[in-house]
Amino acid sequence: MIILGPLIQVLYFALEIYIFLVIASAILSWLVQFGVVNTRNQVVSLIGEFLWRVTEPALRPIRRFMPNLGGIDISPIILILIIYFLQMVLQNVLVSLMRASM
Repeated sequence: MIILGPLIQVLYFALEIYIFLVIASAILSWLVQFGVVNTRNQVVSLIGEFLWRVTEPALRPIRRFMPNLGGIDISPIILILIIYFLQMVLQNVLVSLMRASM
């Protein structure tokens, strides 16, 4: 009980950080596609590679089940919705734990 509450809070915070990484990955991919940033720049390349390695394992299964929308990738939006759902579940578990300990 003592460890479970803080563990849930850390998981919630980690999911919050992951949402920002998914958003950053989507924005960087748009900037690359529109030619705003150059991937030959080493810093941009390193950031892009990091974001791809962090987000692609979660996005790949979603893309597998998504229908072809003509070049529009909404898998980051679906992933963010799934993460929000998981955060709500974690909040409910945390509230239940707090009520049980009273």
